[in-house]
Amino acid sequence: MEKRSVRAATAIFTAALLMPAVLNAQDQPQPGMSCPVDHDKLADILKKSVKPGGGPSNGGLDNNEWAAVVNRQGVVCAIAYSGGKVDDQWLGSRAIAAEKANTANAFSLKDKAIATANLYAGAQPGGFLFGAALGNPPSPEALYAGSPDNFGTASDPMVGKPIGGTIVFGGGLALYDGNGITGALGVSGDSSCADHNVAWRVRHQLGLDRVPAGVSPNMKDAIIYDIGPDGKSPSGFGHPKCNGKEDQIAVDLGAGVSGNVVR
Repeated sequence: MEKRSVRAATAIFTAALLMPAVLNAQDQPQPGMSCPVDHDKLADILKKSVKPGGGPSNGGLDNNEWAAVVNRQGVVCAIAYSGGKVDDQWLGSRAIAAEKANTANAFSLKDKAIATANLYAGAQPGGFLFGAALGNPPSPEALYAGSPDNFGTASDPMVGKPIGGTIVFGGGLALYDGNGITGALGVSGDSSCADHNVAWRVRHQLGLDRVPAGVSPNMKDAIIYDIGPDGKSPSGFGHPKCNGKEDQIAVDLGAGVSGNVVR
């Protein structure tokens, strides 16, 4: 009996020693995971797509931004920010960017894309998607795992995890190469309208904008500015305008459709 007790105690002690290493390993990105883009390329293009990084204005506050990418399985595979350090952009937007990517991937198909901006009208009370924003809650354990020192780096502890979340305003776009959908991109850190413009620029520079079709006329998964004074969207996929020049820039960029085009 004593030998068995000793062996059991030894096994428990060994497991206790190994547990921190196992938990730490779970916080690390998984090797060999598929991803439409790597961290360095995402960070470089994001920086060039916002005004603080030397890029163009996107019509909103012209803040620095976060960007996140999920693969087709919904697993976060790249996260980056455009500023020089982590708090140069809204800290809360890291999670929102990842949830936007998850949403665009979850609601898009091989033959039809839906941007997060296209979900706004339908998700309002009385809309055909009302309640969607609460139907797939994000995982706090995945969003806030690991050390904040690694947030936004190639070793971001969110990488390698499915995080869930559904966001129903602009900034999330599905990614398409020549063979179909490969995942999705989420951008956050400014007005939702500006986030959509930044995401549109980043996706184009990544060469992952071969969108086959969508709910927006001609421009596929463009943001649709057709919500009238009565709060109604004739298309059913509309998004409200923000306070800056985001809508004008979106139309010029090919990322947006004005209301009179949709009718």
